[in-house]
Amino acid sequence: MEIVIAKDAGYCFGVRDAVATAFEAAEKHGAVYMLGDIVHNEQVVQDLASAGAQIVESLDDVPEGAPVLFRAHGTPEDVWDTARDKDIRIIDATCPLVREIHQEVVRISADGRQVIIIGDHGHDEVVGIASQVRDAIVVATPEEAQGLRKMRRAAVVTQSTQMIENVQAIVNVLMTRVFDLHFVNTICFPTKRNHEQIKELASQVDVMLIIGSFTSANSKRLTQLSLERNPRSHQVTSGPEVKAEWFEGAERVGISAGASTPDYLISEVRAAVEKLATVAAA
Repeated sequence: MEIVIAKDAGYCFGVRDAVATAFEAAEKHGAVYMLGDIVHNEQVVQDLASAGAQIVESLDDVPEGAPVLFRAHGTPEDVWDTARDKDIRIIDATCPLVREIHQEVVRISADGRQVIIIGDHGHDEVVGIASQVRDAIVVATPEEAQGLRKMRRAAVVTQSTQMIENVQAIVNVLMTRVFDLHFVNTICFPTKRNHEQIKELASQVDVMLIIGSFTSANSKRLTQLSLERNPRSHQVTSGPEVKAEWFEGAERVGISAGASTPDYLISEVRAAVEKLATVAAA
């Protein structure tokens, strides 16, 4: 059985840098504190916890003098303000591409336009983007866009991991609701690249595996794109979840992984598939 791994499967540069920053901070300071998971992957969170990166519910739970790491998805402005007021040492691990979206919505608002964010309600990144301006509107589906009031001037940005298909469908609706509509495509390059790769690979293999946490928006979108092209697509978080019955009659297996999936989990899943192939051939 041939195994094909997507060229850019796994960590994007923003996540890789954020995780490296967390490990370095824990080693340097003995402990570093985070408001929530640094990325949406349970294995990575466990690895960091073992190294001394601890999750707290609020800044009040941070010991005096200890550093706080602001995670890759971005942090709401009120949390930044509170940390500065408390004179807490901040280690900023925000993805540079997410920071660019923050800057973009500030410019849009200053131009007098209503800010519309295409993204998942309650997602850490979306909450951080919306916090940059007053009265931002978050839209997740074309149906939600249809329900918006008509407005004269607005501008649209997107959560960095959105699927272009969903964005296009929502923008098509917004064009009927907004007289003067400005669109900024803030889907990040790693997301665009990974989506294109999985669209191609899922169509070329018998079975497709996507590695990533079920709390990870980008991993779930990879799975959705794969399932639309290959019904024998399965999302797993680690090697032990791979099942032998998935590969009955399969000659080619594709593997991709979400942007918050570390390299060792990709290797683990590949090894599990190779073991099953060896057993089946025996």
